[in-house]
Amino acid sequence: MRFLVRNAVLTGYVELVRALGGDLSALLASVGLDASDLAVPNSWIPVSAAVDLMEHSAAATGHDDFGLRLAESRRLSVLGPVSLVARGEPDVRSALEVIMRYQHLHNEALHSRITETNGLATIELALDLPAPRRRQATELLVGAIHRYLQNLAGSRWRPVAVLFAHEAPADAATHHRVLGPAVRFGQHLNGIVLYASDLDAPNQLSDPLLRPYVRQYLEAIAAPRPAGDVDRVRELIEALLPTGRCSLHEVAHSLGVDRKTIHRHLARSGETFSSVLNSLRAQLAQQYVGSRARPLTQVAGLLGFATPSTFSRWFRAEFGTSPTAWRAAAGAGRDHGNGRPQPGG
Repeated sequence: MRFLVRNAVLTGYVELVRALGGDLSALLASVGLDASDLAVPNSWIPVSAAVDLMEHSAAATGHDDFGLRLAESRRLSVLGPVSLVARGEPDVRSALEVIMRYQHLHNEALHSRITETNGLATIELALDLPAPRRRQATELLVGAIHRYLQNLAGSRWRPVAVLFAHEAPADAATHHRVLGPAVRFGQHLNGIVLYASDLDAPNQLSDPLLRPYVRQYLEAIAAPRPAGDVDRVRELIEALLPTGRCSLHEVAHSLGVDRKTIHRHLARSGETFSSVLNSLRAQLAQQYVGSRARPLTQVAGLLGFATPSTFSRWFRAEFGTSPTAWRAAAGAGRDHGNGRPQPGG
């Protein structure tokens, strides 16, 4: 299964790459992304792409503390509406519980939990990804939680220990500067250990007057929307297409209904799941193929086709020409100032 993450996970990425002298376009292209994937706020991107991007960036810039540097400037507001609810909570414990309860709204591959014993609390973080490719992402996540805790408990808060399962870097200066002296590598988990009493500390960001309003708002956007909302179905199809798991079953699961319910409500709007899927694919295909920003093999994957040949057959049936011919015509149209190309036949 391929998971998705909000592009907010890469907040500050562009600035950091430039500051470290990296080639932004080349790095994004290496994982099948481009600047447009980061430009639209709150868009979904594949978790694997975000994770690989950080690994490639660390290697290309020669900074194996890349993920932690990215976390250094992280603010609670990166969590969007969830941050508003967290701000309304009275103490650190309840604010953290909100963040963890709604983490799926931002990262489908992230799992977290808090355990308490002997006066200590451990916040454990885990990603559903292969270990060799997640070091930078793990350090970003742990660093971000460390920052959130400082936001909530106050800048003077310090952890008992910060734990990483991977081995220590050659130079851990950034780790100690950002996370403090109690950083431990080669541990059995990734996370943060703190005194349990710290969880009961007052939330320094708390605004109790906001609490009833923002909770109501978050519960509304987190709950399944009506299955008859064609725009919602289109939105889910667009998010699922690049993952290779776009199906009626997956959309129904995301909406919390069965497949027959979606069929019934779409029929009231004169649509079927197949018609919505195909019209969206056609719209995106014109956008992607008309631009030279992505190779056609990548476009096929973004549109949810298993192979480029399957995509080519669908495209020819839909537009009466091949993707290669359409792209060539698009380039000719731009060169002659004719606007949108008119391929056919």
